Amino acid sequence: MICHSKTGYFFSKKYQTFPNSPFRDRLKVDYWKCAHCGFVYSKTHQEMTSDQWRELNSSAHHYFENHLEEQTINQPPYAEQALALSMLGRNGIVDVNGALDYAAGYGTFSKLLSKYFNIGINIFDSYVRNDSETLKYVGEQDLSRYKLVINSAMFEHVLSRNDLDRVDNLVADDGVLMIHSVICERIPKDSNWFYLAPIVHTAFHTNKSMALLMEQWGYAASIYSPQAKSWFLFKADCGQLNKLEEMVGKINREIQTKYFYYKPGFVDYWKGF
Repeated sequence: MICHSKTGYFFSKKYQTFPNSPFRDRLKVDYWKCAHCGFVYSKTHQEMTSDQWRELNSSAHHYFENHLEEQTINQPPYAEQALALSMLGRNGIVDVNGALDYAAGYGTFSKLLSKYFNIGINIFDSYVRNDSETLKYVGEQDLSRYKLVINSAMFEHVLSRNDLDRVDNLVADDGVLMIHSVICERIPKDSNWFYLAPIVHTAFHTNKSMALLMEQWGYAASIYSPQAKSWFLFKADCGQLNKLEEMVGKINREIQTKYFYYKPGFVDYWKGF
C-alpha cells in the first residue's frame, strides 16, 4: 500500500462480536506486514465486501459513541488538538479559515474549535452524521481543495492506497495536512497492543512508511505536537518552509515548553516504540 514491496503474514487476532455487527460470531483477523517499510495491514478487512465494511464501521462507531463509559479505548486528545491548531493558526503557520475536517465522525473536534476557540471549519464523513445545525457538513459532491485538511484517527481505518490518496488530493498545492494517528518505529507483534482494540483499525503506520508517504505526496517538512498527538505536514510549495523552524522555536519559548517539534521530512518522534 505504501512502497509496493513484498508483504507476508504477521499474526492473527480474534474479535468478539457486538450489536448490529455484520459478523454474528467472533471474527478472526489476519495481519500482514511489509518487509521494507514495516507497514502492517489487515488482509481480512481487505477481503470484506463493501457492504460488510460499511456495516462494520457504522455499527462499531455507533456502539462506541453510545457506550463511552464502558470503553478503555483512548479517544483523540480533542482539546489539545484544538489548542495546537489554534496556536499555529494565530501565528500564521496554518490557515484555519475554511479548513476541512475529513472523516470527522460526529463533529466533536469541530464543536470544540467553534465553542472554545471561535474557529469554524467544514466537516465531511462517509459513514456517520450529526444533525446538529451548528455543524458545517460538506457533501461529497461539494468537496474541493483546501489550505488545511484535518484528518483525525482515519489513517488507521483504510483498506487501500486510494483511501489515503483521497485525503491528500484534498490538500492544496501549498497546503497543510494535519493528521492524528499512532505512528511508531515498529508495529509490535502483540494481539493485546492497545491500537488493535478497535475492530475497525486496519492499517498501522511506521516512521519509515510515513516518511515515504510524505515524499510520494510532495510534503517537505512537518511539525509534531506530543500533547496533541498530531502531525502537521507541509507541502513543498508552502511559502514559509524556510521560516517554520524559527516560528516553532518562537512559540516554544513563548509558552516555555517544547510543545512543537519541527523537522524536514517526517518528525519521527516515537523512535523508542
